[in-house]
Amino acid sequence: MKTLDIRNAFLEKFQSVGHTGVPSSGLIPENDPTLLFTTAGMVQFKDIITGKQKKSYTTAVSCQKCVRAGGKHNDLEQVGYTARHHTFFEMLGNFSFGEYFKEHAIEYAWDFLTRCLKIPKEKFYVTVYHTDLEAAQFWKKIAGLSDSRILFINSQDNFWAMGDSGPCGPCSEIFFDHGAHIPGGLPGTVQQDGPRFVELWNLVFMQFERTPKGDIPLTSPCIDTGMGLERITSVMQGVHDNFHTDILYHIVKVSKTLCSGVSSRLFPLKDLPHRVMADHVRSASFLMADGVFPSHEGRGYVLRRIIRRALRFGSYIGTSLDHLSELVSPLLETMGETYPELMRAAALVKKTLLYEAERFEHTLAQGMRLIEGSKSSIQNGIFSGEKAFQLYDTYGIPIDLIQDILADEGINVDHATFELCLEAQKISSRQYRLGGHVIPLCDEETENFWTEITQGQAPSKFCGYHTLEHTDNIQLILDPSEKIPLVELRGTGCIVTQTTPFYAESGGQIGDKGWIKGPHGVMKVTHTEQRNHLFVHHGTMHQGILKEGDLVLLSVDISYRKRIQSNHSATHLLHSALRGILGEHVTQKGSLVTPERLRFDFSHPIAVSPDQLRYIELWVNERIWANLPVHARIMSQEAALNAGAMALFGEKYAQEVRVISMGKSDDFVSMELCGGTHVEYTGEIGLFKILQESSIGAGLRRIEAITQHTALTYVQKLFDAQTHLTRLLKTTPQGLEEKINRLITSAKQVPSIVCPLERIDHPQGSLWWGTLQDVDPKAIKPWIDVIRTEKGFDVGVFWLTSQSKHSVYLAVEERRAKTHSALRLLKGLYEALAMEPQGGGYGTLAQGKWEKEACKIKAIEYIITLIKT
Repeated sequence: MKTLDIRNAFLEKFQSVGHTGVPSSGLIPENDPTLLFTTAGMVQFKDIITGKQKKSYTTAVSCQKCVRAGGKHNDLEQVGYTARHHTFFEMLGNFSFGEYFKEHAIEYAWDFLTRCLKIPKEKFYVTVYHTDLEAAQFWKKIAGLSDSRILFINSQDNFWAMGDSGPCGPCSEIFFDHGAHIPGGLPGTVQQDGPRFVELWNLVFMQFERTPKGDIPLTSPCIDTGMGLERITSVMQGVHDNFHTDILYHIVKVSKTLCSGVSSRLFPLKDLPHRVMADHVRSASFLMADGVFPSHEGRGYVLRRIIRRALRFGSYIGTSLDHLSELVSPLLETMGETYPELMRAAALVKKTLLYEAERFEHTLAQGMRLIEGSKSSIQNGIFSGEKAFQLYDTYGIPIDLIQDILADEGINVDHATFELCLEAQKISSRQYRLGGHVIPLCDEETENFWTEITQGQAPSKFCGYHTLEHTDNIQLILDPSEKIPLVELRGTGCIVTQTTPFYAESGGQIGDKGWIKGPHGVMKVTHTEQRNHLFVHHGTMHQGILKEGDLVLLSVDISYRKRIQSNHSATHLLHSALRGILGEHVTQKGSLVTPERLRFDFSHPIAVSPDQLRYIELWVNERIWANLPVHARIMSQEAALNAGAMALFGEKYAQEVRVISMGKSDDFVSMELCGGTHVEYTGEIGLFKILQESSIGAGLRRIEAITQHTALTYVQKLFDAQTHLTRLLKTTPQGLEEKINRLITSAKQVPSIVCPLERIDHPQGSLWWGTLQDVDPKAIKPWIDVIRTEKGFDVGVFWLTSQSKHSVYLAVEERRAKTHSALRLLKGLYEALAMEPQGGGYGTLAQGKWEKEACKIKAIEYIITLIKT
């Protein structure tokens, strides 16, 4: 049986006995800060199990996407070396929330394995928790297993708990015997880690509530089961290694075909690099399809580690830079139909993998060079942990890459010292940012207040798509600062009505402003937000008082809303322009829509060129001037996606979605899932002007733009500035560029200075430095201006050495000078190196005496640490 057939057979089996089929949730857990990724099928049902959430069903079946590569669930380093470890896998599971318990769970599992899949029952062993005699009896009764095939395990592996408190209970695991020709022993034996006996299915019987006083029986016990799809597929396909199953082996096979390199390394498994790349390209692709992208922290950092581990193994066998991105196609061939989000993200995934490969090649070359220059820190075959941390912290060389480079020479890294340095840096950084004070990331008291207030309240209804005024009674009055409900409002507070025309901040669109007018007073609404299922109007009484139950008129500020709508609709046109001009890999990664401007974040590996920006701007304006109609329709999510509507990766949508289309019905220029407010015709946007394009992280870009009156005012100011310059320089608008170029050329005519320069690129900025010999000090400042213009450095450090004078010059790019003044950097440098301060300057340039020729490297390292803060 193919993987697809096994997946479908499992889902159909349980749906045929009344289980509700629930689609896989995303790899980013919703409302669960305890998990980095979704690691099991039960994650999306956790609130149902704990009683926090109610659903229309009491039994469910799912095939859940899972990742175990970071946090407390991390199988990354084992992947490739073993038959069963993966960073990404699919978990088949059936669940009962008080409907059935042990007997039926065992009956369903046994029936599926032996009747549906027709696996001989003599191939199975089961484990039960050592005190769970009830489960053992059911296995005897239902499966007819002998005592020798029911293993009692006195281990926490066979007792599952959600945490220190909450539901918990014993487990029963089903093991498959691959045969005596495979090494390994039964669970509980010293040979249990061998691959012969593989755990296929874990049945968790949640029958207790864990409390400080002990485990108390639950009134409604639950069932949570999990079976790895890759593992059951290996059984059905007659192999004992998951990498030999159809999906993974197809990727391995393509990888081997693409690779013509020859490795000098001896691997414990012949196809080890291809196994690693097959697994890692799968997890990386699914993570990016769910909205995670490579970065320097959090989930993005884990993703980058996965990609770089694959690239490292690829480098061992001489793969090309595009090798990993080429493996996306065989993945799509086997999993794209089941997971359409992969198909939608394919172009972006390929570009990102190629971009990461190019970055990795640069990092690897830099790492080799820096490690070679640090060999003096090796003692007794151990590379200094402090030095490894310096390479990691200062130059961005990952610790696992450092270890890999040194491993070829039989050298180990002092990991213990490295970890101590890393922890000390985290503590120091936290204290620097917070000024030594502990600031909670989440105000639990406030969250509890809103949870308590919203319980039992009817959900707010939004009527603001078609009207900006509405009459309703006040449902709630609140004082959020004191966290109390009020009977009447005299000052600042919040008001809730059941129906409102005010849009609550959501999806990047800022909340509405306006007025709430009652029989005895008027409130000025300054902001509208959504708290759970309520729309909350924040504001201050303009006059009089408002009381609970008052019939009030809610009036949205029309001008404010229209400017927001203009910018929001412009983001949709911008999104379409970016995809059409830059490529379909472009997807929205965030946005902010205010009355003043719009901000649009998107996936793209390199800077957008000036010519491309001009074309994008023209494309958007042409659609504005065409005055195209804007349609809003309610559709099923499936119908919307099939029609070509854009959805955000990783975003969870309801079954019924709102679709915004721009253009004629037979030729939409934009179609997106969106709950925000929009113009009725694109002509209302008036004018669209891009202000800037910038990087906000690896593979992520940002465009900021303006529309309507704001754009016109901006253009007028540019015209005024041009007029002022022409008068100042005594030229015409047509001759302005030529006049400025002549001035720049004249400024560059400074004495020729030869100075070899070195550089370090860091996520927080670039640093250039060099030494000038016997140069006239008067020529240095003009020379620095020229270098600053040509090289575009963030910080520059230049030493002047002569027989009569030794000086240092610190230059800082103008925008960075606001936070990293050149003078402050110079003073900090003197203090760090115990030198007497001798110099002066200002934000962008500082100069001082330099008496310690041997301290240049220490100075560079110190400045790098400063610009990172």
